[in-house]
Amino acid sequence: MAKTQKKASGKAAASSAATEPAKSSKPALWVVAACVAAAIIGGIVYSRMGQQAAPPTGDIALSDLMMKGPLKDIALGNADAPITIVEYASMTCGHCANFHTNVFPELKKKYIDTGKAKFILREFPLDSHALAAFMVARCAVSDRYYPMVGALFDTQKTWAVPGPEGQDKLLGIARQAGFSKESFDKCLADKDLQDKIVEVRKRANETFGVDSTPTFFIDGKRLRGGQNIKDFETILAGGTVSEAPHDDGHGH
Repeated sequence: MAKTQKKASGKAAASSAATEPAKSSKPALWVVAACVAAAIIGGIVYSRMGQQAAPPTGDIALSDLMMKGPLKDIALGNADAPITIVEYASMTCGHCANFHTNVFPELKKKYIDTGKAKFILREFPLDSHALAAFMVARCAVSDRYYPMVGALFDTQKTWAVPGPEGQDKLLGIARQAGFSKESFDKCLADKDLQDKIVEVRKRANETFGVDSTPTFFIDGKRLRGGQNIKDFETILAGGTVSEAPHDDGHGH
């Protein structure tokens, strides 16, 4: 994930500059939070390289996958549904945005809304912008989480850009979910939430072997990449499909 490390370095320089007196404090909170987030995410990469035991690359026992993590899961669908679909995604991942925009609505209609499956999205931010977006989604009231995630994926190309412009766009989307400027800034300054989201990513990488987005687990069966609805139907029927395009931080 060389790009993630490069961003961490660049953001660190920006953080240093941010300590000097500025004419406006508007971008300061965004820059500082983003720099810290990028540095933490970058640190996961170095830690991962130093591990002796390789993480799993195959399927994961559902009981292990569903053990309590750093953040409470927000499930969509019937809690007693016979099938559990877990997705690890990054808010700045183009393949993830394509899935949520073009595939997820049909998956939801056929399987989640009918009680056949429940869906859980877990955070795997590939950069500081993705982490900030996930923080905003988590700060929304729980019944607004998935609508917020959907809105962020739908508008990904407008807010996933560097600097104050991206911040303003993200704030505009947050306002539609009921945020004020004050609550938006407070959310991005929540260090505890930031740390927990990073821990979700770290656990996914080190314990479940997730190294790209989107990565799905269907009752523990690993499925990498932005699959189409027919691929999901095949998997849900007990079949197998090939790996699809995904984002590993190198644009793959």
